[in-house]
Amino acid sequence: MNPAAAAPEPRASPSGGVPGGTAGTSEPAPGASPNPLPAPPPHPPSPHRPPPENLWLNLGFNAAAPALILTFLSAPNRLGPAGALVTALLFPLGYGAWDLWRRRTWNLLSVLGITGTLVTGGLGLLEMSGFWFAVKEAALPVLLGLAIPLSLRTRQPLVKTLLYNDQVLNTARISEALAVRSQQARFEALLAWASWVLAATLLVCAVVNFTLAWWLLPATSGTDEFNRQLAKLQLWSWPGTFLPMAVGMFYALSRLLKGLETLTGLRGEELFHPRSRRGA
Repeated sequence: MNPAAAAPEPRASPSGGVPGGTAGTSEPAPGASPNPLPAPPPHPPSPHRPPPENLWLNLGFNAAAPALILTFLSAPNRLGPAGALVTALLFPLGYGAWDLWRRRTWNLLSVLGITGTLVTGGLGLLEMSGFWFAVKEAALPVLLGLAIPLSLRTRQPLVKTLLYNDQVLNTARISEALAVRSQQARFEALLAWASWVLAATLLVCAVVNFTLAWWLLPATSGTDEFNRQLAKLQLWSWPGTFLPMAVGMFYALSRLLKGLETLTGLRGEELFHPRSRRGA
């Protein structure tokens, strides 16, 4: 008998392969993907962002309440000039401390506002003339206007805090696109240009604030009449500062976004976080 003819034929395994082979090595069925793609990793949790500041509370505590107190409670038969001034200062100071506790973050503009409030209180209690109030009103915008371009030499320029910040813009994606296109140098020049626009805007605010204070504070400091004039200055200084800043920041931001589109190749909403695009 021929031994080769007596050898048993190999039987197919249940998986369709050869016995002794690795399971699953059979040919894939027609139309099936030989190497299915792995499931995408879950999105990382979004970083904690502080709640937005309430604009009406800000205006109420920093402008309306102090102005009302200085106007109606400065008479000698009420709180008196000094008492009304101290009481009026408690509202912006208290709001600033509460906002810091609630949002757990320092707001540069709020810090400047609290500083200005303290200086105003000090000048009022020392019964300084209206000229020094005008200098104070102009000093803060001038200092901030100088700090913005000077901060370009630091690791965290102020223009990034005011305009180019990760709370709204997708800075990681923008940085990646800039690196791919080798446009970092032009991006730094764009930030420098935006910084000088903001500095010029703050210079305009300083001129407006000085003019308002010089015009609205002719009375002698420490009197009932002076406190009423100071209340009027509190009310007028908000639009006098807000309107130039709004125009300047809108112009700088719009040109910054247009420049980012040119440098990165990203378009419109691609510059922002997805949650920002949904309005969340």
